[in-house]
Amino acid sequence: MKFTLSWLKDHFETNASLEDILYALTDLGLEVEGVENPAEKLAPFTIAKVLHAEKHPDADKLRVCRVLTDEGEKQIVCGAPNAREGITVVLCKPGDYVPGIDVTLGIGKIRGVESHGMMASERELELSDEHNGIIELPSGEVGQKFVDWLAANRPGTVDPMIHIKITPNRPDALGVRGIARDLAARGLGTLKPLPIPAIKGGFASPVQVEISDVLKAKGCPHFAGRTIRGVKNGASPEWLANRLKAIGLRPISILVDITNYFTYGLNRPLHVFDAAKVHGKLRIHPAAGGEEFLALDGKTYTLRAGQMVISDDQGVESLAGIMGGEVSGCTDATTDVFLESAWWDPITVATTGRALKINSDARYRFERGVDPAFTLDGLDLATQMILDLCGGEASDIAADGAPIDTTRAYKLDPARVISLVGMDIPEAEQRRTLEALGFTLNGNMATPPSWRPDVLGEADLVEEVARVASLTKLQGKPLPRRQSGVPKPILTPLQVRERAARRTIAALGYNECVTYSFIDQAAATLFGGGSDAVRVDNPISSEMTHLRPDLLPGLLRAAARNQARGFMDLALFEVGPAFHGGEPGEQHLQAAGLLIGATAPRDPHGSRRSVDLFDAKADAEAVLAAIGAPARVQISRKAAGWWHPGRSGVIGLGPNVMATFGEVHPKVLQALDIKGPAVAFTVLVANVPLPKVKTPTKPALTLSDLQAVDRDFAFVVDKGVEALTAVNAAVGADKALIESVRVFDQFTGDKAEAQMGAGKKSIALTVRLQPTEKTLTEADIEAVSAKIIEKVSKATGGTLRG
Repeated sequence: MKFTLSWLKDHFETNASLEDILYALTDLGLEVEGVENPAEKLAPFTIAKVLHAEKHPDADKLRVCRVLTDEGEKQIVCGAPNAREGITVVLCKPGDYVPGIDVTLGIGKIRGVESHGMMASERELELSDEHNGIIELPSGEVGQKFVDWLAANRPGTVDPMIHIKITPNRPDALGVRGIARDLAARGLGTLKPLPIPAIKGGFASPVQVEISDVLKAKGCPHFAGRTIRGVKNGASPEWLANRLKAIGLRPISILVDITNYFTYGLNRPLHVFDAAKVHGKLRIHPAAGGEEFLALDGKTYTLRAGQMVISDDQGVESLAGIMGGEVSGCTDATTDVFLESAWWDPITVATTGRALKINSDARYRFERGVDPAFTLDGLDLATQMILDLCGGEASDIAADGAPIDTTRAYKLDPARVISLVGMDIPEAEQRRTLEALGFTLNGNMATPPSWRPDVLGEADLVEEVARVASLTKLQGKPLPRRQSGVPKPILTPLQVRERAARRTIAALGYNECVTYSFIDQAAATLFGGGSDAVRVDNPISSEMTHLRPDLLPGLLRAAARNQARGFMDLALFEVGPAFHGGEPGEQHLQAAGLLIGATAPRDPHGSRRSVDLFDAKADAEAVLAAIGAPARVQISRKAAGWWHPGRSGVIGLGPNVMATFGEVHPKVLQALDIKGPAVAFTVLVANVPLPKVKTPTKPALTLSDLQAVDRDFAFVVDKGVEALTAVNAAVGADKALIESVRVFDQFTGDKAEAQMGAGKKSIALTVRLQPTEKTLTEADIEAVSAKIIEKVSKATGGTLRG
């Protein structure tokens, strides 16, 4: 939306500066996109007077002038034919930039005579194309700013043009008067009254109008117009042409320019038909389809069925609410016109405009919403301007339909406004604001004006009050605390654990993934899901039909995409919900990690090796330790079907499963197109038991000042015996004294069987004994060692290796 400052002041009485107006517009929600201020480029120039002029000694067409300026007398060489003694001129001093010739002046010599500046023509100052001589001013004082003289004598030449950005919900701001109303409500000035003339028709309009029943219900509820005969069309007066040119419109003729003037000035698009070219009645009806229409833009459009048109007896004359037709357009020979003012349905206009790819000022306004109550008033105002500028005689109004009823009311709750906005706005100020914006107040009920279709509830009343009051005045205030003292924790224990798990896995070198909670049925079935209970009724794609039963399908899909792009060594993780049912609450929090490829890049030290299940086991144990799992747990082989049956394990406490680790089953890798073995772990965060005693800090570190003792044991056992069985048996020998048990060696293979017998292997354990009361004697150590040997031998069926 573009307009000039003088145009704004036609509707708005104000002493505010341009800067204040621009700031207020943006603050009100009418964002200023740009300003073109001609006064800025003319600011350096001043008024001077020629005291004496004589012929240049070395040039017939140049004159040497003695000029009185605000800095005293200056010598200026001028080539203008009208340079003479006694005239008042516009002076450009050395150092001034002259926009018309794109030159910054300096002191120079012209044919040997020094010149201190220049006296400008209108073209050199970009005031007009006049360049036959320098500017001669009829008045003005020496030293006076030229822009001040122009503001007083030719204000149109220094009229700033303002370009603002209009949001779709503010159609009222597509007219200069709507913008002036906002500024007046802000308090920058006063909105001038807009008197509506009473136009008395002198005859019945020969052009009558009729709206088809189908459009009267929706499309065009109200259409009005009148014939004006005896008009004289031609070029617009200078003030009107300059105003349109200032906002980028090309003056066409006075009749057309008046309609454009009302479009931008009052947001009231109009159209004038050459009445002599209208045959019979004007009918507003849906197009049958296939009609060809020659529009004012010179293009021919083929209409589709249902598009809203205005036709006479010979065919389509106008595309309703969008563009008039070339056939009935006005020319300089036009003497009788039919002036149309109507209200068109926004959706119908927008649909037709988009279908035909026509953009026009009328369409832009009608599809956003024009004031339905201003249809007849706009017609009368435009009629009066045509009579004033073109002469003629107006007929009675020819109309069909009636304005739509936009009456609605919403409750204004001043206390609620203050609560929502956060500013102490007095009730009287709230009511004054709404009344200044055109609202009608009846008690605590506010009725929006007909030009504000965007106000559709109590929240919009709050927005209007806040917008005018200026949210820039809102001061940040801390929320009041509900209770004194140290605030209680905000995060739940599960949220704390989730954060700890995420940070721990990231610290282990994994890259976090965020995958969809929906996967395809085939992948869900591989991981124990895929039932109808977790099927999505309206999936966004065929690959997102079911809720995921586990996080691993998403990680494996991500790994496959990375492998397809050449990234073969991967460490991915995700923390999020998995679903074991379709009802609310049938979900659980998982922390899953996936390792594929090698542990390190290739190097000369041979440190690169393939990942294995023990990498996954170590990482799973690290996550469990970070979220508070007990140090002593049980590990079993009862893993789910998507894990490798011989290379996976379950970490738990009795029946309570806390984590699973191991290699992913080869059939799963093949189904998901994963190359090479993959190891993973899944931690069930909620299954880790909470500590019995809750403290805000970690427990104190307990250290013993007594010497610890390490003892090594090697047992010969059957090849099928698990090392964990031996470890658990050793730990149980003396839980108070034994601090840790670790496997440090395993001797298997043909050599082992040759030494120890067929089907045998050796497991070597190191046991740390940590006394707490006294230093262990040799007898104490031997007694514990005997218990360890007894427990392990009984649990594994093995013997102590000699």
